[in-house]
Amino acid sequence: QVQLVESGGGSVQAGGSLRLSCAASGFIFSINAECMGWFRQAPGKEREGVATIDRSGTITYADSVKGRFTISKDGAGNGLTLQMNSLKPDATAMYYCTSSSTEVLGRCEWHYWGQGTQVTISS
Repeated sequence: QVQLVESGGGSVQAGGSLRLSCAASGFIFSINAECMGWFRQAPGKEREGVATIDRSGTITYADSVKGRFTISKDGAGNGLTLQMNSLKPDATAMYYCTSSSTEVLGRCEWHYWGQGTQVTISS
């Protein structure tokens, strides 16, 4: 059973940085064989993708975070990180780690989700 546990959330002022981590376990193979990603959900809004890595290693960022956020896998430690710089108040949300071992028509089919970690950015 795949388990994802997020950490690193908190409250910072606009312009600050946070580093989110996701500890992953239960993969049949290594994390490098998985789609991995970060999504977020703000109050009253739908969950949206922030940054993802597909099984080939292709990284995709939401337009709103390009140039400021960096996603990376730690293959040795089975972890996923999201470095967030130059944070803005609109980044306030619950951030979720997600994974999948399957892709359909080149798109990851997200199966597993962590419980989330709260990020709050004050102006």
